[in-house]
Amino acid sequence: MRTLIVLRHAKAAQLPGLADRERPLTDRGERDAKRAGDEIRAAGLEPDVVLCSPAVRTRRTAELAFPEAEISYEREIYEAYPEELLELVRRTDPGLSTVVLCGHNPGVHELALALAGGEYVFRPGAFAVIRVEPPWEDLWPGQGSLVTRWDPKEP
Repeated sequence: MRTLIVLRHAKAAQLPGLADRERPLTDRGERDAKRAGDEIRAAGLEPDVVLCSPAVRTRRTAELAFPEAEISYEREIYEAYPEELLELVRRTDPGLSTVVLCGHNPGVHELALALAGGEYVFRPGAFAVIRVEPPWEDLWPGQGSLVTRWDPKEP
């Protein structure tokens, strides 16, 4: 069994004149990113690797949530469609059992829904924990099961 944790970056600032890739987290985003990591660890999960968009807000989310983890910055995550994200997951080292994909909506939410179904919103800082049985390279939509999800705005 493998575990994919799909994490949307935490709340980012909207600053006039700042390029989208350069948007930092807000204070709330910083707190929510740390809380997401705490929730994931409380579930007994430790990532073998974090696949992360190079945007400032995703980098900071990953650093705060997983300060001890190996983070691999993957430029194709930025503005990726769910099919492209799935292809990236398929290229994951087959020896890894727990992988985090930290990216942007709508791609990350659509990936989680494609793999495991469900009906839920995916606000900034939210994550879904998805168990998958096939090896990463053989993963297709519908082959995951939603174990849990977390939203920083829900109690």
